[in-house]
Amino acid sequence: MPVWVRDYSWRQTDTAVFLSVLMRGVRVTQANIFCTDQYLKVNVPPFLFEAILYAPVDDTSSTAKIRNETIFFTLYKKEVAMWESLVMENGDKEKMQRIRENAVIKAQEKADEEEKSKAVTKREHKKLALEATMKLEETERKRIENLKEEERKKVTEELELWKEKKRNEEKQRRIQSEEKIRRERKLIEEKKKPEINKTLNAGTSKARSIPTRSAGSSGSIFSEKLKEESFPAPRSAGTIQINFTSRVFPTALRESRVAEEEEWLHKQAEARRAMNANFSELKDLNEEEKNPDWLKDKGNKMFATGNYLAAVNAYNLAILLNNKIPVLYLNRAACHLKLRNLHKTIEDSSKALELLIPPVPDNADARVKAYVRRGTAFCQLELYAEGLQDYDAALKIDPTNKTLKQDAEKIQHIIQGTAQDS
Repeated sequence: MPVWVRDYSWRQTDTAVFLSVLMRGVRVTQANIFCTDQYLKVNVPPFLFEAILYAPVDDTSSTAKIRNETIFFTLYKKEVAMWESLVMENGDKEKMQRIRENAVIKAQEKADEEEKSKAVTKREHKKLALEATMKLEETERKRIENLKEEERKKVTEELELWKEKKRNEEKQRRIQSEEKIRRERKLIEEKKKPEINKTLNAGTSKARSIPTRSAGSSGSIFSEKLKEESFPAPRSAGTIQINFTSRVFPTALRESRVAEEEEWLHKQAEARRAMNANFSELKDLNEEEKNPDWLKDKGNKMFATGNYLAAVNAYNLAILLNNKIPVLYLNRAACHLKLRNLHKTIEDSSKALELLIPPVPDNADARVKAYVRRGTAFCQLELYAEGLQDYDAALKIDPTNKTLKQDAEKIQHIIQGTAQDS
């Protein structure tokens, strides 16, 4: 139960009421005070002070000061008048309760209005801050644009100066070139003058030695002699025959490409000889199908679909066209292995190994496949010793291949088991 505080004193004027409430032994804060226009409450547990005022007051301008456990209230009256008492007397409970509820509602409404006002003020501040930021950004943007414009003008001026300088330099070079040409012409003319004078002198001496017939005839002889000795006879016209070495390739001959071109020509000659031979298989092929690479790709597709006989036929035609490609024999060996033509598998694998010479890193994978396929064929023919040799050769090329190691170990166990049984 709260302890109701009755220890208070008050005095008044026509416009204000001065109230002091004593709270002994407790600390009072602003949060403990609640005041409306006609309701005053101080709640500091366990103490409670409540007053329903005699007349309305201006709660917005009224003040409360806390000093030494005492609260001093200054309540400004809404109407100028003297009160008969501080609190309303002889009021029924329902009226008192309504005043309390209205006070709470008014306080809530006031708090809501203050919150809305704060929100509006906050929005206004944000708007002002945004406008100020936009103005600053606009100012900065204009400053940057002005700097860019100044820089552009500066660069344009520098470019124009550079162009003007280049034009002046070009003009100066042209003037110097013309001056040089004039000097050269002048030198040529100066060199020609002695020769012309010499020719004229020689013609004069010859003219003097010839008997004079008449004044007119003497002048014509001098002019004819001068013309003959001053200007050389025109050159005779002729035709020069130029022959070029015939080439198969449309490009110019290069020493670095000679070996490559000769190899290509050699392959083309072999292909032509194979096509011109009397092979019945090649008669019905069109130009595209007479390409070994095209036939190899076709055989690979047939092998992938499981049509091993068709793949063998494609590889056969490709080998007829060019029998120097090891991958053709290697792929045909794979087809024969699938068809259990074991002897043909061994034959094609051996031919592929013959063509994969010299052994280099680029053909290492192909050599491993050839050894494995031939070794597998040997093992299926129960020639385990020969098969083990091929697997050992493949392991020397690719020692990190775990599958090859396991297969070789299996063949070794089979050989050991066969030896124990015998």
